[in-house]
Amino acid sequence: MSDHYEVLGVTRQATTDEIKKAYRKLARELHPDVNPEPAAAEKFKLVTFAYEVLSDAKQRAQFDNGGAQGFGLGDIFDNFFGGGGTRGPVSRAQRGQDALLRVGLNLAEAVFGVEKTLTIDTAVLCATCKGSCCKPGTSIQTCDVCRGSGQIQRQVQSFMGMMVTTAPCGSCRGTGQIIPNPCVTCRGQGRVRAQRDLELQIPAGVADGMRLHLQGQGEVGFAGGPAGDIYLEVSVAPDPIFGRDGDDLRAVLEVPVADAALGFETEIETLDGPTKLEVRQGAQNGDIITLKHLGASKLRGRGRGDLLVEVKILTPTRLDGKQRDLFKKLREMHSQDVPRLGSRRTKGRF
Repeated sequence: MSDHYEVLGVTRQATTDEIKKAYRKLARELHPDVNPEPAAAEKFKLVTFAYEVLSDAKQRAQFDNGGAQGFGLGDIFDNFFGGGGTRGPVSRAQRGQDALLRVGLNLAEAVFGVEKTLTIDTAVLCATCKGSCCKPGTSIQTCDVCRGSGQIQRQVQSFMGMMVTTAPCGSCRGTGQIIPNPCVTCRGQGRVRAQRDLELQIPAGVADGMRLHLQGQGEVGFAGGPAGDIYLEVSVAPDPIFGRDGDDLRAVLEVPVADAALGFETEIETLDGPTKLEVRQGAQNGDIITLKHLGASKLRGRGRGDLLVEVKILTPTRLDGKQRDLFKKLREMHSQDVPRLGSRRTKGRF
C-alpha cells in the first residue's frame, strides 16, 4: 500500500499545518503547469490523494487504522477470509452520462415526421489516443504498488488479533493500471469536448412534451467507455389555424349567416394541401364537419386521425339600409319563430 505519510514526506505525528506545508511544496514542484515531465503528473495525483486523506481527520484516522471503514464484524470476517465476492481491479473505462435535449417542431413536422440535424456540445472520443488515454507510442502500465490487483492488503492489530485488511490501491485508484505518459490532447481522459451533429429521425405522430430515447447517442465515457443515452423532449409550437386533440386536428370555419342558411361548397387549406369542404344548407353554429384521415398520424398504429371543422356563424354587426330591410323582411316571414328557451340538445332551424 502507498503510505500517504511517506508520499508527503512527513511523520505520522505531523500536524495538520505540517501536512499542508509539505503538500504545497510538492504541488509547486509537480503540478503539470510547472513540470511537463509525464511522470510528474502521476506523482502529482498521488500527492494530491495523500493530502486529501491526511487533511481530513476522519479519513486520516481510518487510514491509521488500516484503511477500514465501518469496521464491523462483517467487515472483519470478509477481510480476513476474503469475503464471498470476487476481488480485483476496477475498470478504468466508465459509461458516459445521459443527456436531456429539446427539439422544436411545427405542427406539420409533428404530424408527418421529419429529419432534423441538431448540433450538440458533448464529449467525443479523443482522436489522438482513440480512448486509450496514453500518448501515442506509449501504453498503460501495471501499477507497481498493487501489482495490477487494484487492491492493497495491510496487517493491523485488532481486538481479535492480527488481521489483514483490503482496500483500493491509492496509487492507481483501484484500476491496477497507471498511465506514465498521458495523452496531451485529452490529458489522459480518453475523450474531449467537441460539437457534433446529431441526425434525428422524428417519427410521425409525436406530440408536445413527448420524450424519445436515443440509445448510445450521448457523450462518450471516460477512457473510451460506452456512450450514454440521449432523451429527446419534443416541443411543438402552437399552430395559428389547427389545434390538436389526440390523433385528430381541429379548426374553425367562419361562415356568414346567409351562406349557413343556403349551404355552399368551398376549398380550405389543410396540412395535406387544398381540400374541398361542403357546408350543408341550414348549418348551425357549432356544427362539426368531419374530414376523414386528414388528422395526425397515429404514433403507435396505422392510419391517421380526422380533421374536425367547427362551423362558426358570423352574425353581421353593421348593416346598411338595404341590408336592414332584407333582414326585416326575413324576420316577418318567420314571425312565428319567436325566441324561446329550448332543449340544449336541439337547435332551432328555419
